[in-house]
Amino acid sequence: MATHGAHPARTGWVGWIYFGAIVLVVGGIVQFVNGLIALAQSGSTYLLPSGMAVQVGFGSVAISFMIMGVVLAAAGIGVMSGRTWARVLAIALAVLSVLANIAFFPAYPVWSGVVIVLDVLVIYALLAHGRELRHR
Repeated sequence: MATHGAHPARTGWVGWIYFGAIVLVVGGIVQFVNGLIALAQSGSTYLLPSGMAVQVGFGSVAISFMIMGVVLAAAGIGVMSGRTWARVLAIALAVLSVLANIAFFPAYPVWSGVVIVLDVLVIYALLAHGRELRHR
């Protein structure tokens, strides 16, 4: 009997794939809200302890946060629906997250360590078992 068209059985790693996708969506929402907050505070003037007034413009940073938030959420939704492009994008974003958290490890060792471990698990789940959610 031919096995052409047979789909492989899903394993327990599907839960990790969904977990990674949900983390991406929530991270995208948080990133977008951070961008809105930065946009609202753009052009604010702050008084430093030395008495000097500094005007801060967060406009371009706010827009980049909002764009990154949309990309993260779209990748998460795409991973949940089994899209290959979303899986590739999610892996790339998780790798960037690992690198960024390695850079900030001396400042936030516990938080960075937790994020690095989660990112590595999500990368493994998406690389090794991501086809289990492939769009059919």
